[in-house]
Order: sequence, then C-alpha cells, then structure tokens
Amino acid sequence: MNDHWLARPGTIRLLWRVFIAVLALTVAAEFLVELHPHFRIEALPGFGAWYGLLACAGMIVFAKGLALFLKRPDSYYAEREEGRDG
Repeated sequence: MNDHWLARPGTIRLLWRVFIAVLALTVAAEFLVELHPHFRIEALPGFGAWYGLLACAGMIVFAKGLALFLKRPDSYYAEREEGRDG
C-alpha cells in the first residue's frame, strides 16, 4: 500500500478544494481590476480562465492526435537489438 502523503484520499480532496478556491479567487479578482480589452469577447467575466482551459484542452487533443502518427510499438527497440545480434 502506498502511504505517500500525496496518494492519500484526504490530501487529494484537500488539494482539489485549494486549487478550486485559488481559481475562484483569481476570477473574482478580475472584478477589482480595470480591464482594457482589445476585443469584445475579452470583456466577458472569467474570459482568461475559459480561454486558458480551452487552450490547454486543445493542446491535449492535438498531442493525442500527433501521437497517433509518431508513436512506436512497445517492442520497437527490442526488435532493433535482436536484428543487430543476429
């Protein structure tokens, strides 16, 4: 059993709560700062948070798609070593 402090369910729950609180405070702080948007969509509340979330999700989807073309089988290096020995 893994007893590392980051693997405990209570710690994971606490970290999720802390991260959500920090994100909520960041979005709430936007109301205290004067924004200078260049585009109309940038004036929406929480735009930066949504933009960051969608950009991150887009990068993950792109990386998964790219992996379909670039990945090698698990036995890729084993096959090369066998060919060199024989």
